[in-house]
Formats: sequence, structure tokens, C-alpha cells
Amino acid sequence: MAEGPVIPLVDVCGEIRNGADFGPCPLCHASEVEVWHRDARREYGCCAVCRLVFVPSRYFLSQEAERACYDQHQNDPSDSAYRRFLSRLFDPLVARLRPGARGLDFGSGPGPTLSVMLNEAGFPMAIYDPFYAPHEEVWQDCYDFVTTTEVVEHLHRPMVDLQRVWRVLKPGGWLGIMTKRVLDAERFATWHYKNDPTHVVFYSEATFAWLATQWSAKLIVAASDVVLLQKAAASAADVNSSRNEP
Repeated sequence: MAEGPVIPLVDVCGEIRNGADFGPCPLCHASEVEVWHRDARREYGCCAVCRLVFVPSRYFLSQEAERACYDQHQNDPSDSAYRRFLSRLFDPLVARLRPGARGLDFGSGPGPTLSVMLNEAGFPMAIYDPFYAPHEEVWQDCYDFVTTTEVVEHLHRPMVDLQRVWRVLKPGGWLGIMTKRVLDAERFATWHYKNDPTHVVFYSEATFAWLATQWSAKLIVAASDVVLLQKAAASAADVNSSRNEP
């Protein structure tokens, strides 16, 4: 998109910053970043390579302020409406899982619910959340699937965290992501989703297609806010090589 005149903005510390000062893309690290949107709260850039929309790091909340926002969430496994919401990811994912598949819920939050639903359906679950369930031992295991619902938009280092998740996924496994997607700049301007101060990165379908290419993964767009990425199955050569390892 064409870039308008650079507008100086004042950040939370009162320092004047250049409106085009975004830094590299936090997903693909490209330096080609377009001005996407500015409002009274923040400014947003769009990566010309992977099409991630993101805010510069100077707008990130402190860990304490971020935790305070999450503490206000009232997610409850007994809430039928919340379960229906999560079924947007649950249903297309479960349809592709083998019986007894083991999963990890990344970013389980203060009231883990999707993991409860999957456990009830016969899929043993581990959970991880940097604030509420910082169980580092989960990264020592491998999983048939990983879920992340309304999480990836909060990631300050999306490629670091997504690669961490991808590494513990078994060959042929599924990564299920729920997050609302960017459609275009015009609709972004009035989009309520961007107004949450903990939402700092925003993905389009093109962004997930870029990720799928990087990972040689199969991409399924299951709903307007759900994508599934399947890791490539191990080749016969990989299997034989692992068998021959001491």
C-alpha cells in the first residue's frame, strides 16, 4: 500500500518517535515494512514479505500490566457459551485426530477450557502458559497436536514461540490456531480486535500461507478465525535414520 506522510507520534514515555520507525518484522525479520494504520493509541506496520501486521515493541505492556489484563478474563470450563466458541477449533481438529492422540494447549490462560474439552473427548492433554501454567517440562516431550486459542496475537516474539511449538509437534501432527484475521486496511481501521493493548501482532491468511511454506506444512483454513497446519510426515529415510541412531 502507498505510504502517507510520516507523522511524528508520542509514545508512552513522552518521547517523539518517527511514525515509520517499526523495526524488522517480528515473524520473518524482513526490514520491508509498510505503514498500515495509525490511531490515537498506537501505530501499526505491515510486513511486505509475510504480511504480518504488528505494533512496534515500544507499545508492549510490561509483564505486570499484561498479567493484570489477563487476570480480568473469566474463562470457565462450565460455561457452555465459551465451549461453543472453542468448538470452532475443537471440531475440525478432533475430526483429524487418531483416537488417544496426545496434545499440548499452548497459552491455556487463567481458566483452561479447551484442554478440558479434549481430555473429556479422550485426548490426554498437557498445558502451558507463561503466566498461569509455566510448566517448562512440557517442552521435553513431543505431541500429536498442539492447540493455541486467542494466543498468537499476544506474542511479542511470534517466530520464536511458534518455532518452539512446532519443534515439539510429531511428524504428521497438527497445530490448531484460533485468532481473528486481518482482511484489509480499510476494515482494520474500525476493527475492535486491534484495540486490546495486549494484541500486538495480527495475521492474515497470507501470513499463515507464508508460515506453511516455511515449514513445508499443509494449511487448512477451517473458519474465519481458525487455521490448521499439519507437519509433514516422517519420510522412510528419516525413520530408518532414527532407528540406526545409537
